[in-house]
Amino acid sequence: MAVKIKTQFGTIDIDNDVIATVVGGAATDNYGVVGMASRNQIRDNLNEILRRENYARGVVVRQEDNGVSIEVNIIVSYGTKISEVSRNVQAKVKYNLQNMLGVAANSVNVIVQGVRVMND
Repeated sequence: MAVKIKTQFGTIDIDNDVIATVVGGAATDNYGVVGMASRNQIRDNLNEILRRENYARGVVVRQEDNGVSIEVNIIVSYGTKISEVSRNVQAKVKYNLQNMLGVAANSVNVIVQGVRVMND
């Protein structure tokens, strides 16, 4: 499915993969987020951090009447406050969707799938 935006010149269709890429980029841009995780690790056979081209596997986009509902699967860094990192992800995702795509995010649910200990 795609989000349809009607303008005076016609209709703009934004595919869910585009939304997922914007959401993934916004999520991984936050301090404390190591990367994106697959939403179904057993089916996708992925136990590692998703690369930029696979962000759609870690994001669920659901169309609603007046916007979208987003579910983001992330991996956080050990030693960070998970609740604060999650709030920052929610705020940045909502901001980027509104400003980059003109799509309103009704809800942004963050699922922390793991904690990664970084070896320096």
